[in-house]
Formats: sequence, structure tokens, C-alpha cells
Amino acid sequence: MNLSRAASNLSRPDRFLMQRLNRWRPPRWFRVWMLAATRAGDGWLWWCCALAVLASNDAASRAALGAAAAAVVSGICSFKVLKRTVGRKRPCAIEPHCWATVLPPDQFSFPSGHSITAFAMAASLGTFYPAALPVLLFCAASVAASRVVLGMHYLSDVIVGSGIGATLGYVAAMLFK
Repeated sequence: MNLSRAASNLSRPDRFLMQRLNRWRPPRWFRVWMLAATRAGDGWLWWCCALAVLASNDAASRAALGAAAAAVVSGICSFKVLKRTVGRKRPCAIEPHCWATVLPPDQFSFPSGHSITAFAMAASLGTFYPAALPVLLFCAASVAASRVVLGMHYLSDVIVGSGIGATLGYVAAMLFK
């Protein structure tokens, strides 16, 4: 079995889910949630988290912000290289979405940069502030899910991106503790 055939077999479930989601008309509250989550993942939510950590005057705040910044910068560098290397087209470039009109930030899909950033922030800040971890993970998971629901990414893009982000966030937190 050659590499392109193996990749095609792995992509089949991703394409099936993409086609189902692109034709699904969820309730209005769900659409609003997914659109808000994807916009939050554009960065403003994470800047608000950073400002809240700074305002806390906690002894760990500088280390937490250092870890978060290191994880996010590492994540951005990683996804920029991986996207250009893999070159996977986005689902919205293959089939139109029935209700979402969000424009992709670039042409490549794998891995999800929004997911990397979201989980890098959640894991790094959550390590320093365990009480906030459930909220941070909910926000990160919402951002990741929104990218699939809105047709910006395949499920595998988001799973891999979330894993990369969580790993970078945890490693950065351990280095800064």
C-alpha cells in the first residue's frame, strides 16, 4: 500500500463527518455558541485570561504567564511549519457549508492552530491554577469543536492540534514551575 492510498483511507472518516456536519442545521443556540467559540479562539479570550492572571497579583502569575507565552509561541511555530509541510486543504475548500460563513485564516487545515493555542493556554494556566482548569478546558474544547462544526477543520486536525497544544502547555508549565 503506497502512502497516498494510506492517507486516503485515513481521510475517509474525516470526509464522512465533514459532509454530515456541513449539511446539518443545528439549533440557533448551538450555532451562536460555535461562532462565539471560534471568535474567542482568535485570541481575545486568551488575552483576557492573561490580563486576569496579571491582575491577580499572585506569586505564580509571572511564571504562569511565561509558561503560557512559551507554549503559545511554540505552538504557533509548530503549526505554521506543519501546515506548510502537510498542505492539507480545508474542508470548506472542498465542500461548502450550509450555514457557516466564517472565512479561514489560511488555506491549510492540518493541524488546527486554534486548537493548539487553546489547549496550550488551558494546560499551562491550568497547571498553575488547578481550580480554573475545568473552565479553561471547557473553553479550549469549545474552540476546538467549533473549528470542526464550522467546516474549518477535519476532526483529525483538531485532535492532533489539541494534543500538541496540551503537551506544549504542560511541558512549558513544568519548565516554569
